[in-house]
Amino acid sequence: MTSSHVLIAGAGPVGLVSALTLATAGIPVTVFERNTSSPEDLRASTFHPPTLDKLARFGLTEELVSQGLVARYTQQRDRKEGLIAEFDMALLEGETQHPFRLQCEQWKLNTLLLDRLAKFPHAKVMLGAELLSVKQDAESVQVEVRIDDQVQTLSGDYLIGADGAWSTVRQSLGIEFEGFTYPERFLVVSTAFEFADHFPKLSYVNYVSDPDEWCVLLRVPTLWRVLFPTRPEESDEEVLTDESIQARLQNLLPKETPYPTVHRTLYKVHQRVAKEFRRGRVILAGDAAHINNPLGGMGMNGGVHDAFNLSEKLVEILVSGASPDLLDRYERQRRSIAIEYINANTARNKKTIEERDPEKRRKTQDELRAIAANPVASKDYLRKTSMIDALERAESIA
Repeated sequence: MTSSHVLIAGAGPVGLVSALTLATAGIPVTVFERNTSSPEDLRASTFHPPTLDKLARFGLTEELVSQGLVARYTQQRDRKEGLIAEFDMALLEGETQHPFRLQCEQWKLNTLLLDRLAKFPHAKVMLGAELLSVKQDAESVQVEVRIDDQVQTLSGDYLIGADGAWSTVRQSLGIEFEGFTYPERFLVVSTAFEFADHFPKLSYVNYVSDPDEWCVLLRVPTLWRVLFPTRPEESDEEVLTDESIQARLQNLLPKETPYPTVHRTLYKVHQRVAKEFRRGRVILAGDAAHINNPLGGMGMNGGVHDAFNLSEKLVEILVSGASPDLLDRYERQRRSIAIEYINANTARNKKTIEERDPEKRRKTQDELRAIAANPVASKDYLRKTSMIDALERAESIA
């Protein structure tokens, strides 16, 4: 075990994956999280193949698969025309050890990561610890955190800012979060109603285009999660009423009785990338570094890819004696991917699914049908949508 110490702000998947990678290499870590418990957030639910490949080194993938749903197929649909194109992820065999998407709630990964970390005496997780300030000098990073009205100072060799979109770490450093916020918010409704009994050949992952109100239908083990856009002029209160929720679901599939709903979330949607991912001994990862709309399931996955890239480089620096300049390569690799792949593809996905021009819609749907019918083109499409291309591109950046 080294005498070095890494501080990590945020106990979501990005912070905990970073902590587990470092702790496994014998590096002491302290994770501090504002929430008093690990949140059971239903927002992220898709694990892409390369993410599953990376998590497998810790034995996590097998456990996640046992708690989730293996989605071999993804579908592009139209509200009026039905199924447009279906993509078979089995075409990725040989490209990945896990040629499928896994539909599994993000909080289940958090729970597994916390269990793993608890086995390391040199890994500490502090819940209910609010970050107040960040300072650094040539030798170390110091943070102040508040726990139970008591302020503590923590010191480490490096600080990973994995504390989400409203990152206190990023704001403390004054790093600009470049990009924009969409005028509409996204509504996610979870229901036990079985849509597969009513939509023929429905897959577990479905992107449903429509010029008036598109949606995304995603299956997790016990529920269907339906994502809708909202109108900018609707207030939060209006969107979240039972009447509004039922109207959207009934418009998707009319039925005589109300839909049972067990969860509803309304959130703002952004396309933003931090101007810097590294400043001295402080490095940003995940939502603290880049955020995007959820169409494509690239947010959490991209953050986990950040975590592996960054923590592996810190292992090289702190255990193998590599130059700290290696962290500049992390910034070049992951910031480029955030801009060129994650934000670009998710923005394109949103534009496609909401397209109003009939001619453009027809052209896009014809292109999707042609891609799905061609195994070579379909495989290329799946490499891009499953983030295999993005990881290979990152590795090519010196």
